[in-house]
Amino acid sequence: MSNQNSTDPFEPGTDIEICSNDNGFRGAWYSGTVLKPKSNRNKQSILVQYKTLMSDEAGTKPLRETIDIIQGRPIPPREPRDREFKFSEEVDAYYNDGWWEGIVTGVLPGERYSVFFRATREQLEFGRAELRLHREWVYGNWVPPLEDEASISVELKSSNNDKFYKGALVEVSSDEDGFQGAWFAATVIEQLNNGNFKVEYKSLRNDDDTAFIMEEVDYNHIRPCPPTEIVDNFRLYEEVDGLYNDGWWVGVISKVSSKHKYEVFFRGTDEEIVFKHSDLRRHVEWINGKWVSSSSGMLSGRTEVE
Repeated sequence: MSNQNSTDPFEPGTDIEICSNDNGFRGAWYSGTVLKPKSNRNKQSILVQYKTLMSDEAGTKPLRETIDIIQGRPIPPREPRDREFKFSEEVDAYYNDGWWEGIVTGVLPGERYSVFFRATREQLEFGRAELRLHREWVYGNWVPPLEDEASISVELKSSNNDKFYKGALVEVSSDEDGFQGAWFAATVIEQLNNGNFKVEYKSLRNDDDTAFIMEEVDYNHIRPCPPTEIVDNFRLYEEVDGLYNDGWWVGVISKVSSKHKYEVFFRGTDEEIVFKHSDLRRHVEWINGKWVSSSSGMLSGRTEVE
């Protein structure tokens, strides 16, 4: 029996979702149950049992695994049964026994939707019951929270495109091997007739190092530059972006070495890298046309920046 009302989201017996770092599973969230906590000198870990992943070929023995606590989160709130998803909304799609983040690229007849996955560059079709609104677990709160959905203004592609005018500073994501999950600063050169954008990167140069790379990108791979924020210090287990190899990569503070240095864990590569304070920024998500981040004032709060 799960303890969903417990103040400790990782108390033994509690149902949670688990992010895997194994090849072929990175980026997906799987349901599981906390069996017991374990602690090491530098990290906090827990023993979990998956609900949909099995350890034997017969599929009768649930997989058990010891994970770092930053790989777990509570079960997200359920969607209303009559919820309809909109074009360009960020969603999680249930696929291969887990939930994978994607973007709605088509609203189809019969309550079905086309969903594009940046990580694999695939577009698949799902029924409404197989989707949920994409949410982030931020300082003990779901963002956006279920109760505020009716008041959230959903900006469609046409209104968001106003932010990507000629000369606008933006960030662009890449699906190329070795760059997946990173965001790179760029300038919009022009919007093309097909709805895509021609951009010039501010830090990526061509092979002979004679000019900055120019590239055509689509709506699913561009966003405004995050708002500038002064952060005095980052906290353990706080989500951050680290500046590495000319791009910003999302990770989690796994160790506070000093006031000016931090170890950051990256789920996508299962790496830990030391960063200076000046090479980190608070992680924010571009959700429904707004920047959403944790409030610097309250652990349970959030800040929305237009």
